[in-house]
Amino acid sequence: MALKSNAALIIIDQQKGILEPRLGRRNNPQAEERIGDLLAHWRRTGRPVIHVQHLSHSPDSVFWPEQSGVEFQERFQPSAGERLIQKRVPDAFCATGLEAGLREAGIGQLIIVGVATNNSVESTARTAGNLGFDAWVVEDACFTFDKADFFGNPHSAAEVHAMSLGNLHGEYATVINTAEILNDD
Repeated sequence: MALKSNAALIIIDQQKGILEPRLGRRNNPQAEERIGDLLAHWRRTGRPVIHVQHLSHSPDSVFWPEQSGVEFQERFQPSAGERLIQKRVPDAFCATGLEAGLREAGIGQLIIVGVATNNSVESTARTAGNLGFDAWVVEDACFTFDKADFFGNPHSAAEVHAMSLGNLHGEYATVINTAEILNDD
C-alpha cells in the first residue's frame, strides 16, 4: 500500500457512549489503542484527520445529544485544524458535506477506523468506494458487538466484524491492519 501524503484518517464515532456496557460484548479490545497509534502518526506527519460524531434521533441511544455519551472520548478529542463531521445516520457522507470537503481538498485516499464495523464503518466505507475514493478499512482499529442475524441466530462480535470486513474487501474498500500502514509509511 502506498500511503499518500494527504491521505485522510476518518475516525468514526469514538464517543463516550460507545463504552456503555449495555451495548454488549465486543471484539478487538485493542482497537482504541490502534486508533490512537494511527492518530498520533497522522498528527506527526501532518496528514488530515476527520472526526465523525454521531448525533442520534433516539433518546434511548448512547449518542443522544442531550447526555455525555455523545461527547468524544478524551483521547479522541479533535485538535485545532482537524475537521469535525456530525452525522444523523450511520453513513458519514450522508447530508454532511464530507464528500465536497474531501474533493475540495484534493483528497482521494481515506483510511477508515472506528465503530461499529458493521454499521457506521461499513456504511461509510461502502459510500466511499461507490463515490470512487480509495478507501482503506483498518481491521484492528475497528470493533463491533455481538448481534443476532435476521433469522435470530446469535453471532459473536468477532463473527459480525469478520463478515462486515468480508462484505467490504475488494469491492468497496481494501481491508488492512495498523502495522501494515505504519510500517509502509
